[in-house]
Amino acid sequence: MKQFCLIIFYILSLTLNAQNFEDAWTGHFSYVSVKSISQGNGKIYGGVENSVFTYDLQTEELRTLSTVNGLSGESISTLYYSENYNLLVIGYENGLIEVVRDGEENILTVVDILDKPTIPSNKKRINHFNEYDGNLYIATAYGISLFDLAALEFGDTYFIGDLGTQINITQTAVAGDYIFASGTEEAGIRRALVANDNLIDFNQWTQVGNGSFKGVQNLNGTIYVVSINNFISKYSFGGGLSVVAGLNNRVIDFNVIDDLLTITTENSIQAYGPGFIQQANITFLPDFDFELQSGISFNNTFYMGTTLLGMLEVPFGTSQASQILPDGPALNKSFAIDASPGQLWTVFGDVDVNFDPYQPQQSFRPISNLREGVWTNVAYEDIKIAVGNRDVNDMVFVTINPNSADQVFMSSFNKGLLRVTDQSPVELYDDTNSVLRSFRPDDTDIRIYGSSFDPDGNLWLVQSRVDDGLIKFNPANSQFQKIDITPVIEMPGQELALSDLQVSREGYVFFGAVETGVVGYNPFTNKFNKIGKGEGNGNLPSPNVRALAFDKNNRLWIGTLSGVRVLFSPGGIFEENPNTESNQIIILEDGVPQEFLFDIPITDIEVDGSNNKWIATATSGVFYVSPNGQETLLRFTKDNSPLPSNTVQDIAIDDFTGVVYFATNNGLVAYNGTATAPRDNLENVYAFPNPVRPGFEGNVTIDGLTADANVKITDIEGNLVFEETSEGGSVLWDTKAFGKYKVASGVYLVLITTEDALETKISKIMVIR
Repeated sequence: MKQFCLIIFYILSLTLNAQNFEDAWTGHFSYVSVKSISQGNGKIYGGVENSVFTYDLQTEELRTLSTVNGLSGESISTLYYSENYNLLVIGYENGLIEVVRDGEENILTVVDILDKPTIPSNKKRINHFNEYDGNLYIATAYGISLFDLAALEFGDTYFIGDLGTQINITQTAVAGDYIFASGTEEAGIRRALVANDNLIDFNQWTQVGNGSFKGVQNLNGTIYVVSINNFISKYSFGGGLSVVAGLNNRVIDFNVIDDLLTITTENSIQAYGPGFIQQANITFLPDFDFELQSGISFNNTFYMGTTLLGMLEVPFGTSQASQILPDGPALNKSFAIDASPGQLWTVFGDVDVNFDPYQPQQSFRPISNLREGVWTNVAYEDIKIAVGNRDVNDMVFVTINPNSADQVFMSSFNKGLLRVTDQSPVELYDDTNSVLRSFRPDDTDIRIYGSSFDPDGNLWLVQSRVDDGLIKFNPANSQFQKIDITPVIEMPGQELALSDLQVSREGYVFFGAVETGVVGYNPFTNKFNKIGKGEGNGNLPSPNVRALAFDKNNRLWIGTLSGVRVLFSPGGIFEENPNTESNQIIILEDGVPQEFLFDIPITDIEVDGSNNKWIATATSGVFYVSPNGQETLLRFTKDNSPLPSNTVQDIAIDDFTGVVYFATNNGLVAYNGTATAPRDNLENVYAFPNPVRPGFEGNVTIDGLTADANVKITDIEGNLVFEETSEGGSVLWDTKAFGKYKVASGVYLVLITTEDALETKISKIMVIR
């Protein structure tokens, strides 16, 4: 009979089916950092930071699984493929488990460990999976849990520390009649009879090895363990542990597949057969300078999981490696993005809340470009060489030239302005070749941030910590003009940072400041003004301004650390009696007036072709709102969409396709939006979906419109059922007669007339109920 204690729990199965979003979303994740590898069903499985890819050994086909397919987007710690049950099981740092069943779209999400309140959050990490007799033994930071692979539900949990305490179990293995568990924190090696029905009783577990251990594996009936000090030992049932090898480098992976024990260190991988006889090893590859974090041996081949190169496939006895790497950006932590028709650029710099650029782990990073569906990554070393062996660290802003899409400018918040032409870095503007000057005399420290083009093709940008912090740059002749901002910010050197910058249709320049608010500059009169926090001073909820955007009505939308404001007449702040008050957006929530996005930190605001606003937040995902902001059309969070995080750092829109890109701190995803920029004519008008089939509940998009085009939809007899004037290049029809009732099956005519009535177009939509 089983014993039960208060500190023991029997986990009840709680599973959910994760939704697949492939019809509306695209994932753009990085697959360079392979944290765990498994094999089965003729495939190799690679678990990266928050996604998975599969490599078919026969066809060499690569497939990916991400939040778009229903994965959580959390940090993966380990994965395992069960050939007996055709299941891929994914374990996460936070205790979440996801099960992917072959041939099924939905992913089973298992939250038992994640949601268990009796386990501290820092002890929920999934360390290792070990299959035995239909059960998956889950080694965790608190102990061992069992998962029934046939029933897909949890069984017992074993707290096997002294007196039943929670201890960190790194791996388990079964040999003969015993199950062995390795653990750190002096947990040692413990064993128990695997058939014992009372394994939840810690007294059934005997410590057979002292110390801290990273792993335990069964190699052809013999137990091998690896200690925290990187010694490999063999366990004898009569004699305990005896050292068989000592490694000079840290062991980071330890596993057995098909009677081959694989030991992976940061710079080597080795395979051992029965009797601990080495079969193959690799310490050097001529074509790859690798750093490892996972590895397996299978079918006389090493599969090596690297930190930056994806997976390397190396046959035993050779040093010829093949790179297995799905297409994607160089890294997952996109900080800033910009899009133009058919392409996207992203940079991976970062600043903390104090705008500190000196964070080595975030500074020296590559840049990435998505063009016509294919990613091109430019390594940091190549950038440095291209600009004369100068550092270009901490790139935090990217702006594509609207008049020449092959020309891109990237802001370094330390080293100046980088110019990229046709995917190649060509120039770094700093204190050696331009009028840009460091604010620190002892080192180059040129902190460039926001930038935007004016109607005349000039690039305006801001530099923090200097008096002449507003800069006008002419790309045609590489000439800079620096403008003194002390008339409006008395001591720029003490202002923490200048942030975003936007230019109005008249050519007025507005930029944000972290401590001052919003600064406006009229280049025609050389006049400044500003708006700040509080009523009578500009009515901003916070002086810390992070995002600016002009909409199609030339209104300035302002995103701060504590919410949103709108300046309805930006040019008015330059008048003799200026109106400098911004306005909050008031919405009705359960009949009660509320301020929209009150006290929520805003990171970006973008305006689409229909004058709707996409608003990114640091804590609450993304809001998609109507032109006046009073109606929320969509809201995307980590829980209801493929966003891998609610921390959304930047947004970019491809105005031609309507695709909206979201850069989060855990990866980049794209939503297939429907609002596009207006076209020059009606030649490419089309409607989708068409035909509208039974069961369809969404909107029909009529795309390819000119600005302010009149769109009428009638039935075949000429009865009007819909009419609207386009804001951008598209309008949406809900397949209802003026929003009242769904129209019947039939053919509907779409009659389009341009604003000047010089061009018309007729299209048809088939509705099938």
